Amino acid sequence: MDKDDLLTVWTPRVLSILRIVAALIFFEHGTQKLLGFPAHESPPAFLSLSWIAGLLELVGGAFLILGLFTRPVAFILSGEMAFAYWIAHAPRSFFPVLNGGDASILYCFVFLYLAFAGGGPWSLDAMRARSAAPATGRSRL
Repeated sequence: MDKDDLLTVWTPRVLSILRIVAALIFFEHGTQKLLGFPAHESPPAFLSLSWIAGLLELVGGAFLILGLFTRPVAFILSGEMAFAYWIAHAPRSFFPVLNGGDASILYCFVFLYLAFAGGGPWSLDAMRARSAAPATGRSRL
């Protein structure tokens, strides 16, 4: 297998790996806010900004882990992270490393990328597309 074949085969797979890993870590923020795991002081007030963020992180993270409705979910979560950065982090300092917003920026742009790139071949979206498309007799996984 030459370099071009390797890139052709692994580029979409690594997209799926990026989606899954980012979503797992993001999902953990939702479990922390809403379920108190791992360790959280107390759940936020119902329908507060923190509660809504936790719900988006929990549900949106689960959808992205599975690769289900990846594009619209990633777009919404990208917006959530942009909002979180400007509301919670930017007022503290101009520099992301000082205001604690570097993770929000990274999530924002990773999710924006996923909104355009999709979930990759290891996703429920891809499985649904394969089952809807005529069979070619060849698997790319």
